[in-house]
Amino acid sequence: MDAAEPLRFRVSGREDGWLLKTVLRSKLRLSRKLLSKLKRSETGILLNGSRAWVNVPVKAGDLIEVHLPVEQSTDILPQPIPFRIIFEDAHLLIVDKPAGIVVHPTHGHYINTLANGVVHYWREKGEICRFRPIHRLDQETSGVLAIAKSQYAHQQISLQMQAGTMEKAYLAIAHSVPPAKQGTVDAAIGRDPANPRMRIIMPNGYRAITHYAVQEVYGCPPAASLIRLRLETGRTHQIRVHLRHLGCPLVGDKLYGAASLPNEEQRRLPDGLIGRQALHAASLAFHHPLTGDRMRFSANLPEDMERLIAQLRTD
Repeated sequence: MDAAEPLRFRVSGREDGWLLKTVLRSKLRLSRKLLSKLKRSETGILLNGSRAWVNVPVKAGDLIEVHLPVEQSTDILPQPIPFRIIFEDAHLLIVDKPAGIVVHPTHGHYINTLANGVVHYWREKGEICRFRPIHRLDQETSGVLAIAKSQYAHQQISLQMQAGTMEKAYLAIAHSVPPAKQGTVDAAIGRDPANPRMRIIMPNGYRAITHYAVQEVYGCPPAASLIRLRLETGRTHQIRVHLRHLGCPLVGDKLYGAASLPNEEQRRLPDGLIGRQALHAASLAFHHPLTGDRMRFSANLPEDMERLIAQLRTD
């Protein structure tokens, strides 16, 4: 079964005489894996309406159509889970993930995940797609999450992530305040040998770069701050580890939180102000995988972080 909306490309004079497979790779940027899958389908790759072999040359004016195979997540149980849709079309689903929900079923989290809810939502509207999150958010992190509705869309946006053209911005409420109002943390991160759940700064880790800017400071001397962060890389727990490295861990972070601060003087906030780590994926920007248009999506701060900010402003 094929998707209702194929990829279409009209051969120009510049591509006249190219092999079809060259056009598919260089212009439509099909991966070898997807191209191999399409070649096995009777209607996967059409040239002027007929099935075509990828080694044939094309002429200016030829119409290439690629019918992406429909996939579904047969291993994910459909389950009604509430979430807010920011944007959806035939290729993408952008949601505002609530805090406290796991993105994808894992060992110990087979149900009650965002994936269960999205698969249920698609089934209810009669749409068949495989759940393909383009990036991940921690269970306790809220905000913008992008989901691809095809292997092709996932591949195209993943290429943007690798090239550094995807923009991801976060808002965090942290203990204390960074040493500078704005700056960059360029510190490699790796798995803690003593605790596999945790990540630490280590010279032989994976390079991790976080840009930050303080938006607001609470208390005098500072007890907390609102920080806007932009990720240049996307390592596991990157923001949490880098903020702790700066001496201002996330409020409510049970793994990298205030207990890691070097002295009691810096721990000015009481426990229990918020029931999770105060981190929100505020915005996400990338080029649409089909049209190439630049798209930007945002999600307002959730109520628990708004309440925390209101409390910090009055203390």
